This record gives sequence, C-alpha cells and structure tokens, in this order.
Amino acid sequence: MLALLAAGTAVALTGCATAEGETVESGSGGEIPFAPPAPAPAVLPPPPGGPRSIIGPGTITALPGQGTSMALTVDDGASPEVVGAYVRWAKDTGARFTFFVTGYYESWTVHRDALRPLVDSGQIQLANHTWDHAALTKLSASGVADQLSRTKTFLHNTFGVDGTPFYRPPFGYHNATVDRVAADLGYTVPAMWYGSLSDSGLITEEYLIECARKYFAAQAIVIGHANFAPVTRCYGQLVDIIRERNLSLVTLNDVLEVRP
Repeated sequence: MLALLAAGTAVALTGCATAEGETVESGSGGEIPFAPPAPAPAVLPPPPGGPRSIIGPGTITALPGQGTSMALTVDDGASPEVVGAYVRWAKDTGARFTFFVTGYYESWTVHRDALRPLVDSGQIQLANHTWDHAALTKLSASGVADQLSRTKTFLHNTFGVDGTPFYRPPFGYHNATVDRVAADLGYTVPAMWYGSLSDSGLITEEYLIECARKYFAAQAIVIGHANFAPVTRCYGQLVDIIRERNLSLVTLNDVLEVRP
C-alpha cells in the first residue's frame, strides 16, 4: 500500500495532457477510425462483499486496506463512440466503472438513456471532472465553483446524482483553495490515481496494454479516458489481465464510505 501511495503521487500529473500541451477536441483523432467493439470478453466477477472502508475528507490515490479490488476510473468523454463502447463493455461483462464526467461533452447526453439504468443500479458511478476541463489552479475561487457547480447541476438533472463526494481535478491540478471550494460544494475527496492507461491523447493499442500490465494491481486506482478509439479494441486484453491477476473491478462507492 505504501508503494501504491508513493507511486500515485509520482504519476499524479501524467494521466492527462498538460494544460499547456495537447487538448482533446475530437473523439476519433482522425488517424485511427473507430471499429465495432470486439466480441464480449469473459464475464468479470462481482465486487467483493464485506464492509466498505471508512475514510475522511482528503485526497486519495489508492484504495485503502488489503484486498483484490481495482477501481478503473474513466475521465473526460470527448468521444461519444468511446463512451458508448464503455457502456457496452459494462453491459456485456459486468465491469464496474467510475466515470469522472466533463459535463461539456455531448457524450453524456447522447448516452443518457443507456447510462441511466447502470447508474441507478450502482454498476457505473458518476463523479465530477469539471465543466470543460479547466486547470482549476489557474482560476479564481468563483471560477472553480462555476466549473464544479455546472457539472454538479448537469449530473443531477441528467442522471439524478450529483457526483459527490468525489471530484477529479483536470491534469491533477489542485491546491488548498481548490479543495476548499470543492468541499463547499460537497466534493470533499479529490480522487487522484496510482497509474494511467495514458490514453488522454491518441496512442497505440500496444502502448495502452503495456500501461495496463504495468499498473493493474490490487487496491489500485487507475485512470483511463473516453476520448480515442484504441481502447475500444483492447477490452478483451484488459479483461484477460484483470482475470489473470484475480482482480475485481469496483466503483469508488463499492468500497469506500466517506465520513466527515
């Protein structure tokens, strides 16, 4: 666990493109066309039973305690095709995800009807990733509040949840002021990560699988992105890694109870 926490800090700013670097504007990226998802991989096991771990407000980079759970968290949603493929993967295999929603992207309204039953059942959890992926540390307190409150309202109106208490600051950028404003809106837990699929931008399928093999581990929080097509052709291999390592995919709500 100490190794996970230390590694989480080291990779905290590598999961998304930097604010000064590339930005994600298109789901397809142009270079690699979308393809229909591969046949459904083997069904994944349900989350482990037992009581949830009780945590207080504050940043997390891994799941506490001992166990075989892994939280695969999915950010952004620039591509409706990729969001739709993740939904299909969840339906076909029982995979459980926490989506950190960037409310600006149309993917979330395009797939509202398919997502809503999965959200209602708890198989997919929704959390806040700001309105349009702004670097929060470069905004005023009111600007931070606007970014988070717009997506909070969007989530409530569209899915009947508001994403509290978890939020993920774009690019991993947050500080005491950002966290205070977020907490005032109910987002008391900045959710960082231990490892990344490195797919905020366009990468090869081979590199994505290399990242999965590096970071899929017990009690890890891993970050992926619903932005570009290669991940849609990797689901079978990702499931194989999860099964080989006897991991259970969980949402954050499956295993964490946040108390003041």
